[in-house]
Amino acid sequence: MPPLLSVEDLTIRFAGAERPAVDCISLEIYAGEVLGVVGESGSGKSLTSLAVLRLLPPEAEVSGSIRLAGEDLLALPERAMRAHRGRSISMIFQEPMTALNPSMTIGKQIAEAVYVHHPKLGQAEVRERVLHALAEVALPDPTRRYGDYPHQFSGGQRQRILIAMAVVNKPRLLIADEPTTALDVTVQAQILRLLRTLQEEHGLSMLFISHDLAVTAQTANRVAVMQRGRVVEMGTAADIFQHPQHPYTQTLLAAVPTMSTDRAKPLATLS
Repeated sequence: MPPLLSVEDLTIRFAGAERPAVDCISLEIYAGEVLGVVGESGSGKSLTSLAVLRLLPPEAEVSGSIRLAGEDLLALPERAMRAHRGRSISMIFQEPMTALNPSMTIGKQIAEAVYVHHPKLGQAEVRERVLHALAEVALPDPTRRYGDYPHQFSGGQRQRILIAMAVVNKPRLLIADEPTTALDVTVQAQILRLLRTLQEEHGLSMLFISHDLAVTAQTANRVAVMQRGRVVEMGTAADIFQHPQHPYTQTLLAAVPTMSTDRAKPLATLS
């Protein structure tokens, strides 16, 4: 079976930079699979996700190919690409307060995502779809809170609203860019369980980007390790976290304290 998403030889350059920000990487995601991408800050994880959605700034020079079900997204006209964003491919951003419009009710914001791709739907049907999406992400009392503004919700609830917006059009691929970074541990666990449930129920494929190795180990089927814009190791989650082969992956794992870590010895450092 061919992959749903195929990234081949993706390179992203910025003018004046000594080396590419993303350097000739290749990734594949199959239907119903979660691919985790890990690495330290600046390794190129988020740039890769933005390239899939073609949301990089104009000064970025992109080469290679990004294919969704065989269709090369980099070769599409902008209008055709807009038809994919929010429908075939959706993204959950890491900071919900900046991703949501503070001057619009959450109901209207999610409804807008529906209208963009289904302009002929009536107002009642759009509202029904929005309420269904909010119920799916377990937002308490969605009917009453439909007209509330982002600042009236907690951080975890705002993240649920972003997830509802991402899944309301039933995409095939969900990109989650550090979706639990700004949340406390308890809420983080709730959001991860929610993503896992939605992924299983909808048969979603997911590109899960995180610097948190423990979170990725719980979420991903396969993992790609990025260092300085390159994929240095890829394998099943079990192989990567239990039997890492590349020295960078080994150091990355050794830099994370565990219950069995010898506190008399310093943690490994990344160079």
